[in-house]
Amino acid sequence: MNSNADLLKELRIDRKAPPPPASRRGLWTALIVIAVLAALGVGAWLFLARDKGIEVRTATAVTIGSGGASASVLDATGYVVARRTATVSAKITGRVREVLIEEGQRVEEGQVLARLDPVSESADRTLAAAQVSAAQSEIARVQAQLKEAEVNAARLGKLVGQQLVSRSQFDQAVAQRDSLRAQLLTAQRNAKVSSDQLAIADINLDYTVVRAPFSGIVTAKAAQPGEIVSPLSAGGGFTRTGIGTIVDMDSLEVEVDVGEAYIGRVQPKMPVEATLNAYPDWKIPAEVIAIIPAADRGKATVKVRIALKQKDPRIVPDMGVRVSFLEKAQPADAQKPQGVRVPTAAIVQREGADVAFALKEDDPTVVEQRALKLGRAMGDDRQVLSGLSAGDTVVLDPPDTLRDGGKVRMAEEEAAQ
Repeated sequence: MNSNADLLKELRIDRKAPPPPASRRGLWTALIVIAVLAALGVGAWLFLARDKGIEVRTATAVTIGSGGASASVLDATGYVVARRTATVSAKITGRVREVLIEEGQRVEEGQVLARLDPVSESADRTLAAAQVSAAQSEIARVQAQLKEAEVNAARLGKLVGQQLVSRSQFDQAVAQRDSLRAQLLTAQRNAKVSSDQLAIADINLDYTVVRAPFSGIVTAKAAQPGEIVSPLSAGGGFTRTGIGTIVDMDSLEVEVDVGEAYIGRVQPKMPVEATLNAYPDWKIPAEVIAIIPAADRGKATVKVRIALKQKDPRIVPDMGVRVSFLEKAQPADAQKPQGVRVPTAAIVQREGADVAFALKEDDPTVVEQRALKLGRAMGDDRQVLSGLSAGDTVVLDPPDTLRDGGKVRMAEEEAAQ
C-alpha cells in the first residue's frame, strides 16, 4: 500500500514550480521580417506617389531663314503620275510567238517588243503577191495583142484607101484594136488593185510585230508566249488585251488635290518644294504647271499639276508625295529674318496670350511657358517671330493642366524612337 501511494505522489503536478526558460530566437526573426516588409511598403508608396509628369508629344522649332529663302504658304499631298504612258497591244488577234521585254527594261521608240504567230498573215501575203504576178502577166499578154492589132489596123487603113480591102475588114480591125486597149486598161487597174491588196497584206503581216510607240521604261509585262492577245477582248477568259505597259519617265509630274478654301493661294509658275514619302530628307524643286479648271464636289478639292525640275531614277509613278507651295524668293537685301516655324498644335491660349511650352535645356522633364509673337499661317505650321529659337523643343497639344515649371514625360512612341 505504501509503495502505491508513493507512486501516485510522484505523478502529481507541482503547480508552484517555476516554468522552464523560453527561447527568444523566433521573436527576433519575426521582428526583422516585420521591419523589412514595412520598409518595402514605404518604398513602394514613395515610388507610386512620386510625380511622373504629364505624357506629351513634342516637335522642334525650325528656322524659316532669310536671304532669298521662300516660305511655305500651303501644304498638300498627292501622287507622282506619268503624262505619257501606254499599254502596248497588237492591232490584230493572234497567238504570241515571243515576248522580248521584261519589267524595268528601257526600250527605244520602234523597238520590237513581241511577235505574234504570222501563219494566216503570211498566207494572205503570198496569195496577194501571186495575184499581182498574174495581173502583170495579163497586162503583158494584152499589150502583145494590142501591138499586133494596132499594126493590123494601120495596114488595113492604107489598103482600104487603095480600095484593096473592104471597109468592113478595116472596121473590124479597128474594133479589135479598141477592145484590146480597153482590156489593157482593165488589166492595169486589176494590177493596181492587186498591188494594193499586197500592201494591205504587208501591213497585216507587220501587225504581228509589236513595237514600242515611244521611248520609256517597261513597268508591266502582261503576256507570255503561247497566249492569245486581242485588242477587242474585255480581258476575260484566256485572252490578253496587251503585251506590256511602257512609261515615259521624262513625263513624270505630280498631281495634288487642294481644298477649295485654299486654292486661291496657288498660282501658275508658283515655286514648289516636293518631298517623296519614300525619301523624306530629299527636297525636290518644282513649280506649278496648271490649275485644272474643275472641282471635285465630293471631296471639295481642285486638282493642281506640278512639274518636277529634277529627274531621277528614284522617282517612279504612283509614289506618294507631299508638296509645299512657296512664295517667290526675294533678293537677300529685301529679306529679313522671319523667325521660326512650329506646328500650330504647339500654340495655345493662356490668359488671353499666345504661348508655347518648351522643354528646358538643362532638364528636359520640365517645361517653361514662353510668350509668343506670331506671324502668318504656313500650312499646318505657324510662323513665330519671337519667343522661340531654332532647335527649341515644344509640346504638342499641351493640356489645360500644364503650367510653367510642370513636369512632363515623352509619349511611349517618341521614347521608343
